This record gives sequence, C-alpha cells and structure tokens, in this order.
Amino acid sequence: MHIEVEKKVIDQSPETVFNFLTNVDNFEVLMPENKSVFEVYDENTFRFGLSGMPEIVLRKEEQTEFSKLVFGAASSKLDFNLTIDIQELDASKSEVGLSFDGKFNAMMGMMIKGPITNFMKTLSDNMDKIS
Repeated sequence: MHIEVEKKVIDQSPETVFNFLTNVDNFEVLMPENKSVFEVYDENTFRFGLSGMPEIVLRKEEQTEFSKLVFGAASSKLDFNLTIDIQELDASKSEVGLSFDGKFNAMMGMMIKGPITNFMKTLSDNMDKIS
C-alpha cells in the first residue's frame, strides 16, 4: 500500500527542516491533538499512540542530509516506512512531502488507509511549527 499526501511549502530552509526532524523529540510538536501517548526511547526511536488506534514505534532507518528521512516500524509485526522528502525552493523555503509504504493484507489495508492518511495530513499541516 502506498499513500502520499499533498506536499507542504514551509518558510524554513531544508537544513532547518532536516535538523528539526532528525531530533525525534520534535515529532511530539507535529502529532495530532488526539495523541494519547508520546515517548522517546533513544535518539532514533519513539512511540506514539492516537486515540482509537494502536500504539506505533518508529525508528529512524535512513537519512540523506538536508533532503530525506526514512522511519520504519520498530515492530516485526508491521512492515512499513514513512518517508519525508525535503526539497529546497530557495534559501529560506522548502517543500516537504510525506509518503507511506506498507505491506499489509487487503483487509488490514482497508482498515488503516483512512487513519494513516489523516495522520500524515496532520503531520504535514503541522510542519508550519518547525523552527
């Protein structure tokens, strides 16, 4: 299953965006208001839960300086990646794109597509909070 949300233009340099997002503590700022739990395990791993959804542990798996971050599920029960692409528009403006790729059976895919899409839209909308 592949999900992308509309790219977000923000008034920050790619370096600022990248540095903010590489610090997993900062993801709490981007989370939806219905967040029920947020806990950082280490510099690469955090756990979050949203009301009505199971808790998810994400681990930073890949990063390309100032342009890309990939987070994956830390649980072997789930197989997915959340990719954040950062493109420079000018020295103080970036375009940030979020995409989700997961391997799920058809039933599970139908159940999670809506909540995952809404979660990603909220993350994208909250990118304005990056400083």
